[in-house]
Amino acid sequence: MNNRNDSFTPLHDLAIISDRRSCALLDKRGNIVWYCPLRFDEPSLFASLLDPEEGGAWKLHLPEMDFERREYLEDSALLQTYFSGEKGKMCLEDWMPLEASFYGICRKLSKAPVSYHMEFSPRPNYNRRPPVLELRGEKHATLDFDFYFYASHPLEVKGDSIFCQVPAGEEAWFIFSEKAMKKPEEKLEEEKEHTLKNWQRVSSHITYSGPYEEEVQKSLRLLRMLTFAENGGIIAAATTSLPEVVDGERNYDYRYVWLRDAAMIVSALARAGSDGVEERKFLSFICSAMHKIKRPVVPMFNLDMQSAGKDQPLRLRGYKDSRPVRYGNDANDQLQLDANSNVLIAAKVIFNRYNTREHWGTVRRLANFLTKHWQEADHGIWEETPRHHYTSSKVITSISLHYIAEHSRDEEEKKCWQDTAAAIRKYVEENCLTSSGAYAVYAGSEEVDVSAVLFPLWGFTEADSKPMLKTMEVLEQDFCYRNLYRRHLVEYDSRREGVFLAGTLWVAQYWVMRKDWDKVEAILEASLRFMNDVGIMPEEGDPETGEWLGNLPQTFVHASLIGTIIDYKNARYGGDEAD
Repeated sequence: MNNRNDSFTPLHDLAIISDRRSCALLDKRGNIVWYCPLRFDEPSLFASLLDPEEGGAWKLHLPEMDFERREYLEDSALLQTYFSGEKGKMCLEDWMPLEASFYGICRKLSKAPVSYHMEFSPRPNYNRRPPVLELRGEKHATLDFDFYFYASHPLEVKGDSIFCQVPAGEEAWFIFSEKAMKKPEEKLEEEKEHTLKNWQRVSSHITYSGPYEEEVQKSLRLLRMLTFAENGGIIAAATTSLPEVVDGERNYDYRYVWLRDAAMIVSALARAGSDGVEERKFLSFICSAMHKIKRPVVPMFNLDMQSAGKDQPLRLRGYKDSRPVRYGNDANDQLQLDANSNVLIAAKVIFNRYNTREHWGTVRRLANFLTKHWQEADHGIWEETPRHHYTSSKVITSISLHYIAEHSRDEEEKKCWQDTAAAIRKYVEENCLTSSGAYAVYAGSEEVDVSAVLFPLWGFTEADSKPMLKTMEVLEQDFCYRNLYRRHLVEYDSRREGVFLAGTLWVAQYWVMRKDWDKVEAILEASLRFMNDVGIMPEEGDPETGEWLGNLPQTFVHASLIGTIIDYKNARYGGDEAD
């Protein structure tokens, strides 16, 4: 009996293309299984990733041809996928025009040794309404009167799909565009060259050389692809509702800009050889958004710099039947002290590196908010439903106020922030240790969490302080599996989910501070088993089966990987000190 889950695309098979407005995910057969036109967080047109029968896809049916390899052309987001079979080889090129005369998806295939057909099956708005398809010419069709489809060969509309047959020995191309165009084949070649030049310009802002160079470059490419170029917002992931636990309910929409990610991403970009453009634009997005809505407690934004919409269910089947499928995110109503604190740390990194105090008004407002509200229970770094006095929230609040106080030119204000930072430190020392002396998940708890390894990285404590040594002892004993680490969740048994890759990489950074190179390299090796051929890493992974879990590509994970490798390079081989 066939497993119904066999029809789902394995997450580790996915690749991504992007125009820094939106993106599309492809499998190894060249099928586009996820795509949201217009913008990353807009409704999907293709969502077979979440529902193979009803979600919609853009498929290439290539008989007798097997996947061989794939790679990005130069340092761009133009993906080349190679196929081979007994009768010969062929290459598929996929890209989304970057800063071009039109937006959409371009697909070009070399001469094929076999006849094949293309199937374009859109399912607009998460398949909540049927598509309106209409032929406008032999090789031209429209979708919903707003989108345009062009091809090198004759098209045929059958029901709610467009089909195209390509004879053996002929090249082919297809364009899905947001605007009508004349001479589409000429535009195809013209915008390919234009797109490659634009990617070259974008990628030139950061240059890295050193250990794990290929992995860093792949991670930087993914951060660039998940950046909304118009205003600099970097989304947490390209997808929604990929499960942290298969058959569980921990399925969330990650297509938003999380303040929690700010410090990690800004630090990674700044220290990887950046000229400052990308990370300063990201900080500008966050500060502009916070100024716009006047609510300093919001932990995430959509790409309009507004609060993320309310969580709403969709009727899609869900990846491997894991429901609910959602769009929107209810965590936006939570008090997360670490979210605001991360913005202050990101600002500190930029202020120190580029000798600036940009967005000081918003930075001051955030610092004053933390000064007034640090004694409140919050929802913590993992956005838990129960409110507690989470240790990680207190620690990062203390450290962020301590760091940002250095940049204040008002002595009274500076002293206020410094005094508050000291008061929070005292609170942690008196209330946030377990009976055995480890850092507790929250005040009064006897549990620990992997987020505690950030405390020495943030400069709150020494890597070999007694609380840290005890914390590491517990983490190694109870949360480590083959050099991969789980997190602790208050409202859910986290042993049911996979290892948490960002937290695992933070542990590697901790061991960099202890100069245990064997441990660092072992953790990096274990983590990089969850990086696929084109560089994508998920949020979590099953340490037994290697199955990927959670939304992807996870920018938090890629930023953590970059930060770990930079620390490793600097500590072992010499280089710039951390900001």
